[in-house]
Amino acid sequence: YEVEVVPLERAGCRLHLTRTKKAGTSPAKDILLIHGLTYSSHEFDVDVEDYSLTRFLAGQGYAVWLLDIAGYGQSDSVKDGFLPDSDYAALDIHAAAKVIQIRNGNRPIDVLGWSWGTVTTSRFAAKHPEMVNRLVLYAPILTGLGAAQVDEPFHANTWEHAADDFRKNPDGSINTDILEPKVAAVYFSNCWRYDGHGSPNGGRRDLLVSDRQRLIFPEQLRMPVLVIEGSEDGYINRRALQEIQPLLPNGSALIEIEGGAHAMLIEKPFYKEFRRRLMEFLNKNDVASSST
Repeated sequence: YEVEVVPLERAGCRLHLTRTKKAGTSPAKDILLIHGLTYSSHEFDVDVEDYSLTRFLAGQGYAVWLLDIAGYGQSDSVKDGFLPDSDYAALDIHAAAKVIQIRNGNRPIDVLGWSWGTVTTSRFAAKHPEMVNRLVLYAPILTGLGAAQVDEPFHANTWEHAADDFRKNPDGSINTDILEPKVAAVYFSNCWRYDGHGSPNGGRRDLLVSDRQRLIFPEQLRMPVLVIEGSEDGYINRRALQEIQPLLPNGSALIEIEGGAHAMLIEKPFYKEFRRRLMEFLNKNDVASSST
C-alpha cells in the first residue's frame, strides 16, 4: 500500500488528510472515511492482519481518504474545544472533498461516517449533494444521547473511556472472543499516540441533548444512503431508526448486523459481514431499501 499525506488547510488550521491506495494502481473511485467523537481517523486503519478497513477498501480498488477534524489526531490543535462542533466538522469535510475532487477530475465521491461522523457527514452531504455518490452512515447517532451539561471544552481521554466501545466481561475486562487482544493493543496504542492529549468537546455538547432531538435528517439527502448498525450497539435509538427508514432516499438500505456493536468494523465475529454488506451497497447501482 502507498500512503500520501495531502496538504489541506481551512480557517487557518492545518488538517491531516491522507490518501491510501494499493501500490502500483491508479484507483478510479474515491471514498472518504470520517471518524467519530473523541478518537481520530486511525480507527479505520488498525494494521493487524486484515483488520484495517482502509487497506481492505484500497484492495477493492479505492483511493481511501482519511481526515482528522480540527483539534483531533494529527490535525492542528484548537484553542477553543467547543469550536469543532458538528457544523464546523461538516465544513472540514467539505474542504477535504474539494481537494479530492481536484485530484479526481471533479468526480463525486463515496463518504462513510462512523458514530458522530454520521452527524457530520450527513450535514455535509445535505448541503453538497453533487459531491457525494453514496453515503454510508455506520452506527448512526440519530438523536441526542440524553441531555447533559458539557462545561469543559476538552475531553480528558482515558483507557476506560476508549474501552467503552467494546464488549466487556463481568469483571470489566474486554471480551477477547469479540475483540482480539492484538487488535485491542494496536487500537489503544494509536489512541494514546494520536489522541492522548485529549480531544475537543464541541461534538460532545451537540450529542448530549434530549433523545427526542433529531441529529440526522435523511429527508434532506439526495443520494443513496446505507444505514448500517449492530443489534448490540447501545448508542442506537431504535425508535428513531424505524422512524427514519421511510425517509431514506431512493436506492437506500437499512441493515442491522445481528450481534454487532458500535465497533463491529474490528470485532472478530462481525467485521467480515460488515464489509460484505458495505461492498454490496457501494458496488450496486440501485439498492432497494430494506431491513434485515
